[in-house]
Amino acid sequence: MAVTATALAFCLLGGMMQVDDTLSPPPAAACFIAVVSCALLPVRHRAPLAALAATTAVGVLVPPLGLLMTPLVVAPAVITAYSYALAARTERRAASAVLLASAALGAVTPLSGDFSWKDASRMAVVAAFPLVAGVLGHSVRNRRAYLAAVEERARRAEESRDSEARRRVAEERVRIARELHDLVAHQITLANAQATVAAHFLDTRPEQTRKSLTELVETTGHALDELRATVGLLRQSGDAAAPAEPAPGLSRLPALLASFRRAGLEVSVHQEGTARPLPPGVDLTAYRIVQEALTNVTKHAGTGSARVRLAWNHDRVTITIADDGKGSRTAPSASTGPGASPVPDRPPGHGLIGMRERATAVGGRLFAGGRPEGGFLVSAELPLPPAGDTTRTADGATGGRTADAAAGDARTGDGEAGDAP
Repeated sequence: MAVTATALAFCLLGGMMQVDDTLSPPPAAACFIAVVSCALLPVRHRAPLAALAATTAVGVLVPPLGLLMTPLVVAPAVITAYSYALAARTERRAASAVLLASAALGAVTPLSGDFSWKDASRMAVVAAFPLVAGVLGHSVRNRRAYLAAVEERARRAEESRDSEARRRVAEERVRIARELHDLVAHQITLANAQATVAAHFLDTRPEQTRKSLTELVETTGHALDELRATVGLLRQSGDAAAPAEPAPGLSRLPALLASFRRAGLEVSVHQEGTARPLPPGVDLTAYRIVQEALTNVTKHAGTGSARVRLAWNHDRVTITIADDGKGSRTAPSASTGPGASPVPDRPPGHGLIGMRERATAVGGRLFAGGRPEGGFLVSAELPLPPAGDTTRTADGATGGRTADAAAGDARTGDGEAGDAP
């Protein structure tokens, strides 16, 4: 409404102007031009092209009605030129329509009769006003489109951030679940085996029972400590920081094997090649694969022995865990160890899936399946850094020293396991 009132005032002021730049009372023709052209402005949003054509046609009538052609008297045509450039579907259509309107308004005075250089300059200004309005409308349209595109990109970026955050949360949940599975499965399996031994020798061998119960207390204590450290990852950022232990690696392999020996599983370790530095992630993966594979032997294999082999090549280390047992890997039904008693069938676990996910996550691969001669085999190939890499493990020592110490402590003679630490 304000635009229409302003255009009406401009039209009346333009109709009052004379050739000698003086003002006179607005004649009836000026009032007619102002009222008719301004009455067309409200429809410029719904039909911008029709409004531009109509206001241009009214502007063309200015010289024949005896009025002086000025930019003020054709203000409605200038406004509709801006509106059409703002709303046109394509730049070509907007440019064509505005150029036609500008040419029509600029050529009407020469066709009406007398023409002077002063009239030429005035007509040039009249013709330029719709062009300027069209350019301004096109610029505003491009600006709005740019802002809309920026808002859309920001919205999509926000959605992408939300999706990425959800993906990372899901990955972290899987990682924590894998850590909890490896921890709980290992420690609870050892505790179950030690409790079974204690129950078996309760009446006949009290000293053996006492020893098994002492080891059971130690095992459950270690389980609680590791569980507390793992669950501590779920603390909020404002919670008090708990002392964090280094992530386990092959440096802790002797202690791991000793815990299985205390549960009644004899493990032999053999190494081929020269040990190499292991990055922290690969070191943890190697440890967890050995831990989970030996836990499965203890739970399901139905045998009292297993073999661990570490084969070091120039670009990878191959870890193989094998046993000669006859037990089921998918539906465990009995605990191993002296005096094992039947237990109800349990649903399949996620041990093999977790080992495969761990190996894949560090760029390796894992095979697990039955052996032709009997028993079960788990074989993992994990990548190694270049020979000159001095990447440190999570314990703070160089990976090569860690792996050498682990293999050396766990190997004696022709590959049998060493003394328990």
